[in-house]
Amino acid sequence: MSPTLNVKGSDSATARILGSGASGIAELLIFHPVDTIAKRLMSNKSKVASLSTIIFKDYAGAPLGRKLLSLFPGLGYAAGYKVTQRIYKYGGQPWFSDILSRNYKDSFTSAFGERKGKMMLQATAGSLTGIGEVVLLPLDALKIKRQVNPEAFRGRGVVRIFMEEGTTLYRGWGWTMARNAPGSFALFGASAVTKEYMFGIQDYHKATWGQNFVASVAGAVASITVAAPLDTIKTRIQNANFESKVSGMTVVKDLIKNEGAGALFKGLTPKILVVGPKLVFSYTLAQSLIPIFSKYV
Repeated sequence: MSPTLNVKGSDSATARILGSGASGIAELLIFHPVDTIAKRLMSNKSKVASLSTIIFKDYAGAPLGRKLLSLFPGLGYAAGYKVTQRIYKYGGQPWFSDILSRNYKDSFTSAFGERKGKMMLQATAGSLTGIGEVVLLPLDALKIKRQVNPEAFRGRGVVRIFMEEGTTLYRGWGWTMARNAPGSFALFGASAVTKEYMFGIQDYHKATWGQNFVASVAGAVASITVAAPLDTIKTRIQNANFESKVSGMTVVKDLIKNEGAGALFKGLTPKILVVGPKLVFSYTLAQSLIPIFSKYV
């Protein structure tokens, strides 16, 4: 998840797609291994397995180079998901924000005041964007399964899996929406609050690179922390075998019973540790590439 991409009105839709898509690809290549580690930590149910075995699985005893390559499972699925997600996220939140501004700006202002109303509108637009992200769930599910449960594929290709599994790929859609709504609200809300109160910025589009850095880190940390418990549940639902029919509530009860409530926050630390550089990298690269693409398309 990432903060609103502030692009000038002269930037074309094609430039936005190319710029944000390229940013997503570059981000993926650098941060996919960290995401794999976080997913495997969240999915681990054993209390005795070594950290190396949890992270590298069958390659725990392999040479360093092979270990590192083992952190790139499902890269094709991850690319499809990440690039599409970045394009949707960067373009979706401003689109929802425009709709809310045109139709409900006065309602937000009367309910929260002009200053807070503006921040609440940004946060609500982010929340709506996050909820709509559920349409990308099949790609996310395939990415997670390749990262933590490759046996579920049993040699099948993408097309065959879509044909055979169908709506199964949307398993956990309710938990995904429940995670994304408050998570995206916290992301864009905390980012807006930081710019408004810490830097006194009236027009968020005029924020400097450094101000965007601080605001995006604040928003991302808030978002990941708020969404962590639901993210763990969603991940465990998705990484199960395709034929598994375990419900989200069953996952919650088993997790708390066998591992304790603290397990809901598994993988939180590595996620937070990578939030700063990940957001700065993707956000800055997208901001830089979109104007360049605008000159040619």
